[in-house]
Amino acid sequence: MKAVLTEHLSKTYSSGKKAVDDIGIALEPGEVFGFLGPNGAGKTTTVKLLCGMLAPTRGSCRVFDIDSSQNPEKLHQVSGVVTEHAQMYDYMTGLENLIFYGTLFGMDAAESQKRGAELLERLDLLDAGNRKLAAYSTGMRQRLSLARAMIHHPKILFLDEPTSGLDPESAQNVNRLIRELADEGATIFLCTHQLRYAQEICTTYGLIDEGALLAAGTIEELRELIFSGVRVIVKADRFPKGLNSRAVGNGVYEITVDSEGEIPLLVKQIVDSGGDVYHVSAEKMSLEEIYFSLIDRRKVGKEDERHE
Repeated sequence: MKAVLTEHLSKTYSSGKKAVDDIGIALEPGEVFGFLGPNGAGKTTTVKLLCGMLAPTRGSCRVFDIDSSQNPEKLHQVSGVVTEHAQMYDYMTGLENLIFYGTLFGMDAAESQKRGAELLERLDLLDAGNRKLAAYSTGMRQRLSLARAMIHHPKILFLDEPTSGLDPESAQNVNRLIRELADEGATIFLCTHQLRYAQEICTTYGLIDEGALLAAGTIEELRELIFSGVRVIVKADRFPKGLNSRAVGNGVYEITVDSEGEIPLLVKQIVDSGGDVYHVSAEKMSLEEIYFSLIDRRKVGKEDERHE
């Protein structure tokens, strides 16, 4: 059973704006999936479709084989959602908020309190558990929102910029918790426009722009779509002629090889020619580079269509 399965998922609003255009995603349980794109790309609309808050114009979406639009209440029992701007009750304490939401999911008060205290400790909020939410900082609210989403042990978490407004230490705690949840079998559907952050924490990715899914897969699968070789940076006092290299600095060269296995031979060629090697590193395309390459490719495709 797939954790998330969408087929030809599309959403056009009454204004005529097509927010999601024919998206197909298939996620296995336990994945940390980064859904990446700029603001307005269609990430939030996709999550609302997956959570049953919107009905698709075309296509379908299922979460753990639950039809999101047909059975939203059943879906809510197995999912948790964290939005960028946490909304809870200011006049209640942090722990009271968690107990309240736990009871909404059918947990009794004692069970909700025990689970709430555990989550407050994991998210470094235990000392603030008995303080009114009105006194919480933005970062504390964000962490409490994550605790609220986890109160009922969901099988899948939809996270929208989960580290927004957090200081580095709090962000590190949240990231550690995300990894722990994935190790425990939970699926994480993480929406963000921070590509470097996503590359650090996610196992698979979906790149979206203007409602269209540009590509999806692991970082290696995405690299293969753009460039199958390896860029090697070499610092040496001599570089043999005949190698297809490019000078990028004083004594620093860039050369492209088909695989990392060719790097020892490259170094040997330099040494055999009398050169001394001071530095060698293999540089693979970052997620950021992949994303912008796909954006550029899409722009070229659109231009070609206009001229046909």
